[in-house]
Amino acid sequence: MVAIVLVIVLHAAIEPHPIVTEITQAEVWRWWTVNIYNSLARPCVPLFVMVSGALLLDPRKDESLSVFFRKRLSRIAGPFMFWSVAYFVWGFFINNEAVSYEVIVQGFISGPYYHFWFFYMLVGLYLITPILRVVVANSNRKTLKYFIAIWFFGTAVVPLVSLQASVSLDSNLFVLVGWIGYFFLGQYLKKVMVCKSILYGLLFLGWSSTIVSTYFITMYVGGLSSYFFYDYLSLNVILASVALFMLLYRIPNHKFENISSRFKRLIHQLGQNTLPIYMLHVMIMEALQRGFFGFTISVTTLNPAVEVPLITAITLVTCLGIVLVLKKIPFVEKIIG
Repeated sequence: MVAIVLVIVLHAAIEPHPIVTEITQAEVWRWWTVNIYNSLARPCVPLFVMVSGALLLDPRKDESLSVFFRKRLSRIAGPFMFWSVAYFVWGFFINNEAVSYEVIVQGFISGPYYHFWFFYMLVGLYLITPILRVVVANSNRKTLKYFIAIWFFGTAVVPLVSLQASVSLDSNLFVLVGWIGYFFLGQYLKKVMVCKSILYGLLFLGWSSTIVSTYFITMYVGGLSSYFFYDYLSLNVILASVALFMLLYRIPNHKFENISSRFKRLIHQLGQNTLPIYMLHVMIMEALQRGFFGFTISVTTLNPAVEVPLITAITLVTCLGIVLVLKKIPFVEKIIG
């Protein structure tokens, strides 16, 4: 649930903003507000990947390749086709995008809308899951730590050093990089015990370093480098993501006993419908930002300090309501996720 909320916060914070010709105090505050929301939301996708790793890399699961891939295919094939068509239609009617044979083919190859990249990353992780299960099941903790250390060094440390130094290591030296580390961490961290106070400190450090470092690199370097510390694989985001995952994973069940039944049901429904909410939320958010519902919620009309949480809440509730209605339709239930 936390991951999908953070995804919506992130996409609300990165709404395109008109280019300004004069840097006013109001514009400075707007930038800082967006930077803070953007930084706080960065663990969103890493959380999704680590949860997937915690579930899929369980060494106790014994499945043949055919069974494993049949299950994964049934999980994502239908939703991918359904939402691809939906966003082709959305792009054509709402964004006036051209639709041709080449556009459709390219759309299915690389995704018809910007948030579809998650599907392709997920498929890539599925492809290596059977291999990683063997690694997890047949390795001791020391070997697993080595696995994580190599990934962390090549993924987070080397790019950071290269950013600040005049020399850099050849990237071919590190083949174990990318999302595989988060996927693996999801399983590994289940057995790691760290004091909560330390985790809260690491979470604060990860968040605060993202905020502050983004300011300095934007101020003194600029260009594409301004987004360096927003990267999901940057050292600061890895730190915040790992700490947040461990804090959430260790919330005891009895903590939910005192909350209302409605809130419990809401948490359950959000957890069961993260995929369709993820796919739908961009449409709802863009509709709100463009005033399709008769009112506009956008950084161009509201202070982002208010606008980002407001549009996040409305988008989340609207998506969940639509998804629950759609899932009452037997055929549609199977293809939306």
